Amino acid sequence: MVLLCSTYDLGRQPFGLASAAAALKAAGHEVICCDLSRQKLDAEVVRRATTIAFFLPMHTATRLALPVIDRVRAMNPDAQMVAYGLYAPLNEQALREHAVTTILGGEFEDDLVRAVGHREAQVLVTGSVPRVTFRVPDRSGLLPLARYATLQQGSERRISGYTEASRGCKHRCRHCPIVPVYDGRFRIVPVPVVMADIAGQVDSGARHITFGDPDFFNGIGHATAVVGEFAAQFPGISYDVTIKIEHLLQYPDRLPMLRDSGCAFVTSAVESVDDEVLAALEKGHTRADFEQAVSVFDRLGLALAPTFVAFTPWTTAENYCELLQTIDRLGLIEHVAPIQLAIRLLVTEGSRLLELPEIRKVTGAFDPGSLTYRWAHADPRVDGLQKEIERLVGVNLSASRRAVFDRIWQVAHEVAALPPRPTSPPLASRATIPYLNEPWYC
Repeated sequence: MVLLCSTYDLGRQPFGLASAAAALKAAGHEVICCDLSRQKLDAEVVRRATTIAFFLPMHTATRLALPVIDRVRAMNPDAQMVAYGLYAPLNEQALREHAVTTILGGEFEDDLVRAVGHREAQVLVTGSVPRVTFRVPDRSGLLPLARYATLQQGSERRISGYTEASRGCKHRCRHCPIVPVYDGRFRIVPVPVVMADIAGQVDSGARHITFGDPDFFNGIGHATAVVGEFAAQFPGISYDVTIKIEHLLQYPDRLPMLRDSGCAFVTSAVESVDDEVLAALEKGHTRADFEQAVSVFDRLGLALAPTFVAFTPWTTAENYCELLQTIDRLGLIEHVAPIQLAIRLLVTEGSRLLELPEIRKVTGAFDPGSLTYRWAHADPRVDGLQKEIERLVGVNLSASRRAVFDRIWQVAHEVAALPPRPTSPPLASRATIPYLNEPWYC
């Protein structure tokens, strides 16, 4: 029996368990899924398992998994231990120190089937991106969608599902964890597979779907086909996508298609409003591009949800305030999840950030506890500000975005010794700006 475990996946039903389950069941394996963000480990199931596999799609999931791996190893020392997903190859050494013998990358399904039962193989997929057999994810062993994050729009709450129409990314942004694994490559999932996965979730109560593609417009023809089929098959169901600023400006003619087919909002990794930082990260856009995209979305009546890496070695207290002032001036306070204002640059194993002399200068040795290269800002005020904002966000999870923003605004301007003028009045009702109600994003 194969036990598939997820520790955290942004508050959503874990796609990586469902996709792995489909592949393993097709090969004749018995599979049990356990989402540890929502349920407890069953000791009897752990002891029965011949293979225990952990899905590691992100940094938080990996950190949470390490002590659990130790627990299940103690409970079942004979089980084959597997780690798979984007962050597994990035943390090969740490995982091996926790007795994980099989480590698989982003395109894991077929290799997982081949690896189960072959303890001596010690498979490691890092430099290659194999072409997998895409199957409709099997969600039968997962908790109901109603147990997970939902779309909130005013007083309306919609049960939300999640799928992927593509994987990997054509781009090589320096700080992105996708790059060390995919290195500019991406794979498209056949449209019928995507639609079948969505149909199953809609039948299970979903009224909103998140497309988890790192960049939905990486393959614009494929994205257009997906949206067309979605609109035809699921009228009344909303969705959200993630698209680079660069692509939003490259394909402005496709944006009305998103709006008219039920797209509730578009997430875009803006990261910074400082052109020096954007150049260092190789984001492919400038501050002016971001502001142009905001203007385009305003005209279309489509919601843009920017995300940021607010604290970097280049950040000063003054230009952090400039970030806040830009968000305010562009009328985006209600569009930005408060945690985005506390995010600190992560330097992971294999990161292209380590190519930069200024990053190497501030980082020490790899820290197995945090699974990062720790760094300290040259100005201690900036690190202190980041910690205070992270605390403010953490203790105000139920407060409105504007209330949290106003508090952050005040604290940041005090640290920068700048006069904290009032923020602008709201431009729109919060009811017009939908968002997913998962409070944490890292």
